Amino acid sequence: MENNKRLIALDVFRGLTIALMILVNTPGNRNSTYPALLHSKWDGCTPTDLVFPFFMFIVGSAMWYSYKRYNYTLDRKLALKILKRTLAIYLIGLLINACSAFSFDLSNIRIMGVLPRIAIGYGIASFIVLVVRLKWIKVIIAIILLLYWGILLMFGGDFPFSLEGNFVRIFDTAVLGINHIPVLRGVSFDQTGLLSTFPSIANILLGYLAGNLIDKSEVKLTAVKRLILWGLAGIILANVWGLVFPINKLLWTSSFVLYTCGFASLLLGILYWITDIKGITKWAKPFQIFGMNSIFIYVLSELLAIGFWIRIIPSLAGRSVSIHNWIYDSVFIPIADPFNASLLYAIAFTCFCWLVGWILYHKKIFIKL
Repeated sequence: MENNKRLIALDVFRGLTIALMILVNTPGNRNSTYPALLHSKWDGCTPTDLVFPFFMFIVGSAMWYSYKRYNYTLDRKLALKILKRTLAIYLIGLLINACSAFSFDLSNIRIMGVLPRIAIGYGIASFIVLVVRLKWIKVIIAIILLLYWGILLMFGGDFPFSLEGNFVRIFDTAVLGINHIPVLRGVSFDQTGLLSTFPSIANILLGYLAGNLIDKSEVKLTAVKRLILWGLAGIILANVWGLVFPINKLLWTSSFVLYTCGFASLLLGILYWITDIKGITKWAKPFQIFGMNSIFIYVLSELLAIGFWIRIIPSLAGRSVSIHNWIYDSVFIPIADPFNASLLYAIAFTCFCWLVGWILYHKKIFIKL
């Protein structure tokens, strides 16, 4: 994101989100993890469930500033740039899926995932905001959320919002193929699948509107107040809608979109007030470092985490153990109970990724995908 002056709050928000994504993805032992650091099993929303939708919201906020230099006008050069970036992010996600499965067999590789969702959402949202006039974006958001609700109700089974009966699973299996769908609790279901990527576009568009609000507000404090009011309204509406369309991350329900964007708006407003209005920024430097190479650091963390599960270290029992288990058992288990040891491992792993980001930052290397 570029402007005459960088929006510090957005860099900090992005960095904080990436740090949390790495932290919750790399516990020492998933069976000894504090509940707040786990995803909801189905309905409901834990603090961990907020992290990914926060990033989608941030993608949208950054779009407002990124496309400012193009006067929010789509031309051939910009269209190609968007398509190339979309493809690059998607292919990197596919590479992570292949490495995670330790197999490059394209007939069984998982097609969707975190980065593929970001790529598709970014690509579609980019064309929407550059083609559609700003005043119609709210209408498009409403259409996306209501249409998704209708699709799940109309084409789902007797229990359309259940793991077994939801139409997301049916659609993804039919379009992507059963071999490309992971298994969740004995059922073929992709937590970041294709159909549930559709409502996630609304997260990006709502973030875009938040970026517009901050940039166009003549009085900075007015933007803070409106972001907080938007946030509270989103959370309240989500809880009301959740009575008939449950807040559910795995289905990425419309109520989940409003709920998570509500909290994202609140947090962005608070950060904007602290960093860009009050100028209190010293505490934020570590998160800015994460935020400046966010996707690269996330990809690095995923590949490192996968590599750490390779069994290459001999154990006393004569069997090899993974780097992950060796570090966890040798370093953290001796100094803490299992839950805190698991958390300490995740913190240490996150700090290592931050160190890489710090080196890049001080060498002024910014890797943009």
